[in-house]
Amino acid sequence: MKVALVSLGCPKNQVDSDIIAHGLLKAGHSTTADMTEADVCVINTCGFITSAKEEAIENIFNAVGARIENPKLKIVVTGCLAERYKDEIMEDIPEVDAVVGIGSHDKLLEVMEKVCNGEKLSCYGPKTKLDITKKRIISTPRHYAYLKIAEGCSNGCYYCAIPLIRGPHRSRPMESCLEEAKWLAEEGVKEIIVVAQDITRYGEDIYKENKLAELITEISKIEGVEWIRLMYAYPERLGDDVINVIATNPKVVHYLDLPIQHINDRVLKSMNRVGGNAVIMSAIKRLRDAVPDIKIRTSIITGYPGETEEEFQQLYNFVKDIRLERLGCFAYSEEDGTKAAQMEQMPVEVREARADSIMKLQTTIMAEQQAEMVGKNVRVICDDYDSENDLFVCRSVYDAPEIDGEVYVPGNSKMEIGEIHIVHITESDIYDLYGELVD
Repeated sequence: MKVALVSLGCPKNQVDSDIIAHGLLKAGHSTTADMTEADVCVINTCGFITSAKEEAIENIFNAVGARIENPKLKIVVTGCLAERYKDEIMEDIPEVDAVVGIGSHDKLLEVMEKVCNGEKLSCYGPKTKLDITKKRIISTPRHYAYLKIAEGCSNGCYYCAIPLIRGPHRSRPMESCLEEAKWLAEEGVKEIIVVAQDITRYGEDIYKENKLAELITEISKIEGVEWIRLMYAYPERLGDDVINVIATNPKVVHYLDLPIQHINDRVLKSMNRVGGNAVIMSAIKRLRDAVPDIKIRTSIITGYPGETEEEFQQLYNFVKDIRLERLGCFAYSEEDGTKAAQMEQMPVEVREARADSIMKLQTTIMAEQQAEMVGKNVRVICDDYDSENDLFVCRSVYDAPEIDGEVYVPGNSKMEIGEIHIVHITESDIYDLYGELVD
């Protein structure tokens, strides 16, 4: 069969798609980016927040539309949206041929064969059956890749549907993580981006102690790995051993994704977030004291049920005073099945106005911080070449793929895609930097 595989959502979901693709290729099938020539379209959806659900549904309807030119096309929906809305998808979109839960990814080939024979079905195994240790392809550019070290989440934040969708936190055995990291390096990957719903819980379930610092250290010993980036760390679980690894291991980049969601103690407690203002401030201070040039990325929520104007103002002042280098602010959206969705909701326009206010502030902060980079030398990895503008598209050691800014270098520079270079920064704007090759 020819299979069009559409992957939506976060890097963790992308890794699942890489495993699915490997299984397809191993079984003798082929992949295509064109739905009009495919036998089956498999859509690996995200269903985390409203915008992600809307994107998933839009992609399902795109596949339905492709049937006008390709009537034989079968549509299989899997991933978070499929896990979350088991019955509704096929009821509301009868053109879908199969819905497959994340615990039944090992049955995808069988499902595809059945739908090509005219069957319509749904298939749901236990969430814990999702195997993240299987072989995969690399769908990112060959010089960087995501390494998923755990699945699920046990933090139980009241606004979040991830535990309902993905189940409890399940660490991946260290030998499996290292085996994949070694394979990635052998395939030419220079930057390994360590991801999970909560990397700071790694190892506690299977080893009865936190093993994140040890895992990072072992990955750094692998020949060919030059950058290790850490994403999705919780401030209350951020140990000094991990901070020490960031500070002292030359392969660990000075960047950390540290989602905090709010800064007011009452709101955090209402969210069922462990730790409060003091814990968050301590984590930021410990990071900045140990790693003075670290860039911290965070995410925050405005308009959570019950958030008062005074509590929002505390959050606003926190953003203004602490000046985190990377920040995304989201207006709260109630998610089916979560405890927060059962609370009294704030008007949507208030939630969005508060989020807009935060992002306007952060844009100013970001522009000022970007301007401070002018005149400095920075390590970058070359991601691509923009032929239209004759520019190399690079990413600094302080920026993660797809979510952070870029560094642009003239196309006549002697750069190579996938290589790490030193660039002297000459200009800046709100998100991006511009520079000249030094090495």
